Amino acid sequence: MELSITDNAIKRFKANLSNNPDAKGLRISIKPTGCNGYSYVLDYASDISNDDQIMTFSDVSVVVDNESLQLIDGTEIDFIEEGFNQVFKFTNPNATGECGCGESFSI
Repeated sequence: MELSITDNAIKRFKANLSNNPDAKGLRISIKPTGCNGYSYVLDYASDISNDDQIMTFSDVSVVVDNESLQLIDGTEIDFIEEGFNQVFKFTNPNATGECGCGESFSI
């Protein structure tokens, strides 16, 4: 299983984690929702379970549960700033479709 994270995303992850020194890393997960089936969830990893995989990118620990990792294998995560808008962009090779607003995807 593999993820790739751009330098821009890593910089933003580090900035976010610096605001929460108790976090053990950043958690990436998938939840069923939206008009297309699934959405990405980014949160601080406060606990690590036996079901979690931990990956390290430039001193940033990224925690993903095994079930979510199956759905995001091969995904690239980027952080994009366009004008006043800032967003994490997920490029998931497993996604077969996205809703028009980009909030959810299908597999």
